[in-house]
Amino acid sequence: MIISRKQESPKCDIFINKVKLKQTEKFKYLGTIISNDGKTNREISARTAQAKINFQKMKTILTNKHISIETRKRALQCYIEPVLMY
Repeated sequence: MIISRKQESPKCDIFINKVKLKQTEKFKYLGTIISNDGKTNREISARTAQAKINFQKMKTILTNKHISIETRKRALQCYIEPVLMY
């Protein structure tokens, strides 16, 4: 993959043991989506979607009025914020 701000990414042929490697437009590295245009739109969308999934899993706890607001706040900070901030 070549990261470029141009509309059309330049092509670069890379060979290992006479085998041409396939170019890709995006890939995941250490949990982060890297795209060839250098933008973070896909990364932000993926993090937001995962945070929504985590919120839905925790919804019964986070909206339970019998659990103190401090405990609910701590659960939010532990299980949802890290997904958005990583």
